[in-house]
Amino acid sequence: MSQTSPDKDNKKDFNSEYDSFAFHPYNVLLTLVLFGITALFLAFTIAFIYTRVQNQLPPIRLPDIFIFNTVVLLASSATMVWARRSYKADKTGNYQLALAATILLSLLFMGLQLIGWGQLFANQVYIHTDNSAGYLYVISGLHFAHVIAGLPFLAVFLWTARKRMKEPVSVLVYFSDPEKRLKLRLLTVYWHFLDALWIYLVVFFYINYLVR
Repeated sequence: MSQTSPDKDNKKDFNSEYDSFAFHPYNVLLTLVLFGITALFLAFTIAFIYTRVQNQLPPIRLPDIFIFNTVVLLASSATMVWARRSYKADKTGNYQLALAATILLSLLFMGLQLIGWGQLFANQVYIHTDNSAGYLYVISGLHFAHVIAGLPFLAVFLWTARKRMKEPVSVLVYFSDPEKRLKLRLLTVYWHFLDALWIYLVVFFYINYLVR
């Protein structure tokens, strides 16, 4: 009994490093990144308002596909929640399926975003049309880039899961890894942040369109 107690204590200490989510270095890093991204987009949206007011520029109407893209991105966030819950429940098939669905929905979002930009081109709204149009493309392009930035992490999770989840022992080791659990939680937080940011941007541009 006395020999196993230290082992249990060491295991508990190891897991507590990852369970103390608020103070873990990974979480601190992600928090700083999210604050930086938030400040960047706030600066661009404020600059958009200032430029439009100063130059009395006409409003720009977003294509309706931007609204549909919001639904797609929300769906990808839902599949990330599904992936995390499947991980906690040790459901191998659902976990891999949820990750694959998130990747596919993200790719769909990116494809529809390209179509949305194409519709703006068709309406003769180009990046050089005026400063408002330039900000619209830069802001939506930056969000597009942050979605791309998250895809490699999703791909690595899916690839690792398919590589290691081939026998009961490897599955048990994979699902009991506290570092993977933490990283999956961080990736889920990042994806929710992208959703909230996109909703903010769509609402922001629609309000600006209504204010003439």
